[in-house]
Amino acid sequence: MSADVSRSAPANPAKRAAIAIVVTVALTAAAMYVMGDAAYLWVKAVHVMAIIAWMAAMLYLPRLFIYHAEVDPKSDTSQTFKVMEKRLLRIIMNPAMVIAWVLGLWLAWTAGFLLSGWFLAKLALVTALSAMHGYLSAAVRRFAEDRNTVPARTWRILNEVPALLMVGIVILVIVKPF
Repeated sequence: MSADVSRSAPANPAKRAAIAIVVTVALTAAAMYVMGDAAYLWVKAVHVMAIIAWMAAMLYLPRLFIYHAEVDPKSDTSQTFKVMEKRLLRIIMNPAMVIAWVLGLWLAWTAGFLLSGWFLAKLALVTALSAMHGYLSAAVRRFAEDRNTVPARTWRILNEVPALLMVGIVILVIVKPF
Protein backbone atom coordinates (compact mmCIF):
# COMPACT_ATOMS: atom_id res chain seq x y z
CA MET A 1 0.00 0.00 0.00
CA SER A 2 2.83 2.44 0.73
CA ALA A 3 4.14 1.95 -2.82
CA ASP A 4 0.78 3.09 -4.20
CA VAL A 5 0.87 6.19 -1.99
CA SER A 6 4.37 7.13 -3.12
CA ARG A 7 3.39 6.80 -6.78
CA SER A 8 0.45 9.14 -6.34
CA ALA A 9 2.40 11.72 -4.29
CA PRO A 10 3.03 15.02 -6.08
CA ALA A 11 6.49 15.61 -7.55
CA ASN A 12 9.14 17.48 -5.61
CA PRO A 13 8.69 21.27 -6.10
CA ALA A 14 12.29 21.66 -7.31
CA LYS A 15 11.73 18.85 -9.83
CA ARG A 16 8.56 20.55 -11.09
CA ALA A 17 10.47 23.84 -11.44
CA ALA A 18 13.24 22.12 -13.40
CA ILE A 19 10.67 20.51 -15.69
CA ALA A 20 9.03 23.91 -16.22
CA ILE A 21 12.38 25.48 -17.17
CA VAL A 22 13.17 22.67 -19.61
CA VAL A 23 9.72 22.95 -21.20
CA THR A 24 10.01 26.76 -21.45
CA VAL A 25 13.47 26.58 -23.01
CA ALA A 26 12.44 23.79 -25.39
CA LEU A 27 9.33 25.63 -26.57
CA THR A 28 11.27 28.87 -27.00
CA ALA A 29 14.04 27.10 -28.93
CA ALA A 30 11.45 25.35 -31.10
CA ALA A 31 9.74 28.66 -31.83
CA MET A 32 13.08 30.21 -32.76
CA TYR A 33 13.91 27.27 -35.04
CA VAL A 34 10.51 27.00 -36.73
CA MET A 35 9.67 30.69 -36.96
CA GLY A 36 13.12 32.17 -37.59
CA ASP A 37 13.01 35.97 -37.39
CA ALA A 38 9.29 35.89 -36.64
CA ALA A 39 10.09 34.27 -33.28
CA TYR A 40 11.53 37.55 -31.95
CA LEU A 41 8.23 38.79 -30.50
CA TRP A 42 7.44 35.38 -28.97
CA VAL A 43 10.86 35.23 -27.34
CA LYS A 44 10.35 38.80 -26.15
CA ALA A 45 7.01 37.80 -24.59
CA VAL A 46 8.64 34.92 -22.68
CA HIS A 47 11.46 37.26 -21.64
CA VAL A 48 8.94 39.74 -20.20
CA MET A 49 7.12 36.94 -18.36
CA ALA A 50 10.43 35.81 -16.85
CA ILE A 51 11.19 39.38 -15.77
CA ILE A 52 7.78 39.70 -14.12
CA ALA A 53 8.33 36.47 -12.18
CA TRP A 54 11.89 37.48 -11.23
CA MET A 55 10.83 40.92 -10.04
CA ALA A 56 7.87 39.55 -8.09
CA ALA A 57 10.25 37.23 -6.23
CA MET A 58 12.87 39.97 -5.78
CA LEU A 59 10.25 42.20 -4.19
CA TYR A 60 8.67 39.47 -2.05
CA LEU A 61 11.77 37.74 -0.64
CA PRO A 62 13.07 40.76 1.33
CA ARG A 63 9.52 41.25 2.65
CA LEU A 64 9.63 37.68 3.98
CA PHE A 65 12.99 38.49 5.58
CA ILE A 66 11.45 41.48 7.38
CA TYR A 67 8.93 39.23 9.08
CA HIS A 68 11.39 36.37 9.54
CA ALA A 69 13.91 38.62 11.30
CA GLU A 70 11.25 39.51 13.87
CA VAL A 71 10.51 35.93 15.06
CA ASP A 72 12.40 33.52 17.29
CA PRO A 73 14.72 31.40 15.10
CA LYS A 74 13.57 28.21 16.88
CA SER A 75 9.85 28.88 16.40
CA ASP A 76 7.47 27.06 14.06
CA THR A 77 6.91 30.39 12.31
CA SER A 78 10.64 30.62 11.56
CA GLN A 79 10.57 27.11 10.11
CA THR A 80 7.65 28.09 7.87
CA PHE A 81 9.53 31.17 6.64
CA LYS A 82 12.56 29.00 5.84
CA VAL A 83 10.46 26.75 3.61
CA MET A 84 8.80 29.72 1.90
CA GLU A 85 12.12 31.49 1.28
CA LYS A 86 13.86 28.39 -0.06
CA ARG A 87 11.00 27.55 -2.44
CA LEU A 88 10.64 31.12 -3.66
CA LEU A 89 14.36 31.24 -4.43
CA ARG A 90 14.71 27.82 -6.06
CA ILE A 91 11.38 27.48 -7.84
CA ILE A 92 10.66 31.02 -9.01
CA MET A 93 13.54 33.44 -8.55
CA ASN A 94 16.51 31.43 -9.86
CA PRO A 95 14.78 29.98 -12.94
CA ALA A 96 13.20 33.33 -13.83
CA MET A 97 16.57 35.10 -13.62
CA VAL A 98 18.26 32.54 -15.84
CA ILE A 99 15.51 32.69 -18.46
CA ALA A 100 15.47 36.52 -18.36
CA TRP A 101 19.25 36.71 -18.86
CA VAL A 102 19.48 34.13 -21.64
CA LEU A 103 16.54 35.44 -23.64
CA GLY A 104 17.43 39.08 -22.97
CA LEU A 105 20.93 38.64 -24.34
CA TRP A 106 19.55 36.77 -27.37
CA LEU A 107 17.06 39.59 -28.00
CA ALA A 108 19.76 42.26 -27.69
CA TRP A 109 22.07 40.37 -30.02
CA THR A 110 19.31 39.71 -32.57
CA ALA A 111 18.18 43.35 -32.57
CA GLY A 112 21.73 44.73 -32.68
CA PHE A 113 21.52 46.55 -29.33
CA LEU A 114 24.68 45.13 -27.74
CA LEU A 115 26.72 48.32 -28.24
CA SER A 116 23.91 50.84 -27.73
CA GLY A 117 24.44 53.27 -24.86
CA TRP A 118 21.01 52.66 -23.33
CA PHE A 119 21.54 48.89 -23.50
CA LEU A 120 24.95 49.07 -21.80
CA ALA A 121 23.43 51.21 -19.02
CA LYS A 122 20.55 48.70 -18.74
CA LEU A 123 23.07 45.85 -18.63
CA ALA A 124 24.83 47.58 -15.72
CA LEU A 125 21.54 47.89 -13.82
CA VAL A 126 20.58 44.27 -14.57
CA THR A 127 24.02 43.22 -13.32
CA ALA A 128 23.34 45.17 -10.11
CA LEU A 129 19.94 43.45 -9.85
CA SER A 130 21.68 40.10 -10.27
CA ALA A 131 24.15 41.04 -7.52
CA MET A 132 21.18 41.82 -5.28
CA HIS A 133 19.77 38.41 -6.25
CA GLY A 134 23.04 36.83 -5.08
CA TYR A 135 22.91 38.76 -1.80
CA LEU A 136 19.34 37.60 -1.19
CA SER A 137 20.34 34.01 -2.03
CA ALA A 138 23.09 34.15 0.58
CA ALA A 139 20.56 35.57 3.06
CA VAL A 140 18.26 32.58 2.46
CA ARG A 141 21.15 30.33 3.47
CA ARG A 142 21.89 32.44 6.58
CA PHE A 143 18.25 32.36 7.67
CA ALA A 144 18.13 28.59 7.04
CA GLU A 145 21.14 28.17 9.35
CA ASP A 146 19.71 30.60 11.95
CA ARG A 147 22.63 32.96 11.34
CA ASN A 148 20.82 36.11 10.18
CA THR A 149 22.27 39.24 11.80
CA VAL A 150 20.47 41.80 9.63
CA PRO A 151 17.68 43.59 11.51
CA ALA A 152 14.16 43.92 10.08
CA ARG A 153 14.70 47.68 9.63
CA THR A 154 17.63 47.07 7.27
CA TRP A 155 15.58 44.52 5.32
CA ARG A 156 12.88 47.21 4.94
CA ILE A 157 15.45 49.47 3.27
CA LEU A 158 16.94 46.67 1.15
CA ASN A 159 13.42 45.78 0.02
CA GLU A 160 13.42 48.99 -2.05
CA VAL A 161 16.62 48.25 -4.01
CA PRO A 162 15.04 45.91 -6.62
CA ALA A 163 12.20 48.38 -7.20
CA LEU A 164 14.61 51.27 -7.79
CA LEU A 165 16.71 49.20 -10.17
CA MET A 166 13.54 48.14 -12.01
CA VAL A 167 12.52 51.79 -12.51
CA GLY A 168 15.87 52.57 -14.11
CA ILE A 169 15.78 49.46 -16.30
CA VAL A 170 12.25 50.11 -17.56
CA ILE A 171 13.03 53.75 -18.37
CA LEU A 172 16.15 52.74 -20.31
CA VAL A 173 14.29 50.07 -22.30
CA ILE A 174 11.22 52.17 -23.12
CA VAL A 175 12.71 55.65 -23.55
CA LYS A 176 16.18 54.65 -24.86
CA PRO A 177 17.53 58.08 -23.81
CA PHE A 178 20.96 57.54 -25.39
